[in-house]
Amino acid sequence: MIAGNWKMYQTTAQAVALVERLRALLAEIAGVDVVVCPPFTAIQVVAETLQGSRIVLGAQNMHWEGEGAYTGEVSPVMLTDLGCRYVILGHSERRQYFGETDLNINRKVKAALRHHLAPILCVGETFAEREEGRTFPVVEGQLRGGLSDILPQAGEGTVVAYEPVWAIGTGHTATPEQAATVHAFIRKQLGELWGGAARLAVRILYGGSVKPDNIDALMAEPDIDGVLVGGASLKPDAFARIVHFEKVHR
Repeated sequence: MIAGNWKMYQTTAQAVALVERLRALLAEIAGVDVVVCPPFTAIQVVAETLQGSRIVLGAQNMHWEGEGAYTGEVSPVMLTDLGCRYVILGHSERRQYFGETDLNINRKVKAALRHHLAPILCVGETFAEREEGRTFPVVEGQLRGGLSDILPQAGEGTVVAYEPVWAIGTGHTATPEQAATVHAFIRKQLGELWGGAARLAVRILYGGSVKPDNIDALMAEPDIDGVLVGGASLKPDAFARIVHFEKVHR
């Protein structure tokens, strides 16, 4: 899976132009799921522009209730109504700037699954936490917190994205070996939570300054099942190169 998180970029006109270019560049994609996650304001026009393509629509966040008096929020029902099939939950920017907790992220993951949206659950440590040797405890806490009280059958379709906070938008990418080590740890945790089948079935993405010049090495790691792309997803040619990564063997 190659997913693009557009964050708070792209007007509706810019979003349409970007997707039209992506459609042309990715007309022949096979063997990879491509997801784009525009801002809420552009979801409808992107959905219309994607019709007939193999690119799938996702959202960047949502509330855990289907409806209600939650001013400024967007519900899972609204997202599925617009054609979304995925939703990013627990992104470090949501945790850092908007105070999202594992408890609320868990509510959102459960709500997404109830409404047939596949959650992309983000986990990852800060630079300070890595320097303190706390990468594994932090990632484990976020993973287990986000998936708390969810049975394996109910969690089918869930995707996990490992995004070291120190690598998001900084230009510093975790080495393939660093990323693979954490991915292997996450896979082990999934096995303990949901059993051996889920351990293999759940896709684990890497996110954090993914670019055309590092995608091949990242995707050569067996425990990396794809990437969650930030800035490069706003550049059609760069994103297309990431989708068309070259499979190299280590």
